[in-house]
Amino acid sequence: MSLFNDIAGYWLDGAVRTLDSIGRGFGSQVALDPPPVTPYKVIYEGGKVSLRHYRAPNRIHVTPIVLVYALIKRPFVLDLQPGKSVIEILLKRGFDVYLIDWQPPTRADAWRGFDAYVNQDLDNAVRAVQIAEDIDQVNIIGYCFGALLSLLYTALHPEKVKNLVTLTTPYDMGSRDLAIYNLMDRIDDRGFELITKIYGNCPAWMVNSMFTAMAPMHHALDKYVGLYRNAERDGYAEMFELFERWMQSDVPLAGRIFRELTSEIFKANKLAKGEFEVGGRRVDLSQIKMPVLNVVAEYDDVVHPNSSLSLLDKIGGTDKRNLTFPTGHIGAVVSGGALKKMWPEIAGWLADRDNPPM
Repeated sequence: MSLFNDIAGYWLDGAVRTLDSIGRGFGSQVALDPPPVTPYKVIYEGGKVSLRHYRAPNRIHVTPIVLVYALIKRPFVLDLQPGKSVIEILLKRGFDVYLIDWQPPTRADAWRGFDAYVNQDLDNAVRAVQIAEDIDQVNIIGYCFGALLSLLYTALHPEKVKNLVTLTTPYDMGSRDLAIYNLMDRIDDRGFELITKIYGNCPAWMVNSMFTAMAPMHHALDKYVGLYRNAERDGYAEMFELFERWMQSDVPLAGRIFRELTSEIFKANKLAKGEFEVGGRRVDLSQIKMPVLNVVAEYDDVVHPNSSLSLLDKIGGTDKRNLTFPTGHIGAVVSGGALKKMWPEIAGWLADRDNPPM
């Protein structure tokens, strides 16, 4: 065993030196986003955040929305085309929208964990909105990994959040309804540490591989069948091309947050057990006492519904609801049904809990 460990150690050290010499890790470059569909202004940049402000043409609601996107892909899927845009829907319903545009980490950012992203970057972005709007609280909508970050942020900074919407939230990883969850159990924590020791971060190509493993049928078949069936629809080919571009827009995950996510949330399920800590503070979901809408995609092949549905059991407030919608994980932000029905319902839920119209 000692000889094996020595050989593994020599291999690891050599691999790290080799990779350092040929590019400081892989997966650190991201293709340029397509031109924006909806105009915006960047009002703050700091840490790994670029904060976009989308101004509503006819604003009627006092409290703006902070839209927290996931860390692992670029956010232009939320604004693909006119008439097929989450951003557009929220603006048309009278909300100003501030989008957290996470910037890809470099190898120098490998130290960044949940504390850096939640208590520093996200908190600073919310503070920038508070200053720009002269308000004390914001509405937060989080999608996927962004929903997880939003949940943690709201539990740790509840005084700054008026209403919370979580969408396809990876909360209870004790559920083993998806094969990828069982695969995680078979990977020793030293495997995750090895990845970040070699690359610094979890490289983009590996993020893409994990995403594909979570939803193989979507990647292998569904999108092409959909293209064939809808090829005659106006604008469908262009949207498909944009969607494909987004599917390849993976970015690295900072090394520390990758290890925390895989080891503490996915494997040990510490968040659902009430044992997860961020910046030395335990995340206590009972501190979330503002209204919460938890949106669950019924056919989600990335975050199984059973991983999200139990979230409200731990929320401290009484105004809380699960909204289950018949769509998949990605369909929640791109499908016609979600854009026509689910997102207007989300906007209506927020409107009902807003301050009196301006």
